[in-house]
Amino acid sequence: MTAARPHLEPGPDHPITVEPATEHVTVRAGSEVVAESDRALELREASYPPVYYVPVDDVRPGVLRPSDEHTYCPYKGEASYYDLVADGGAELAGAVWYYPTPYPAVAPIAGHVAFYPDRVTITTGS
Repeated sequence: MTAARPHLEPGPDHPITVEPATEHVTVRAGSEVVAESDRALELREASYPPVYYVPVDDVRPGVLRPSDEHTYCPYKGEASYYDLVADGGAELAGAVWYYPTPYPAVAPIAGHVAFYPDRVTITTGS
């Protein structure tokens, strides 16, 4: 028997906001652009750095390969992962995550992916 996972709601002790990003977001793996979006969302959670969630439709086709990796966040739900496969076959394992069924407090991030900033370069602006 497995223990039930906690489901926590954002609040004053752990605030979470999801808003449209105010700038164009570009994601590069090395010099290769793998995603560009004017429709990204910016998620701010407690004292963590902001995270940009890019619509999966704004990710270049063919660069995401499903991974078996999963993690759990009590505020957002279960995350699934993609490996990022760049031109020339270079692979960044588990570099991209998403929430297939996010909890209601962060529901807008459904259909979006986020990239680990220590594995790719994320820039904002025109």
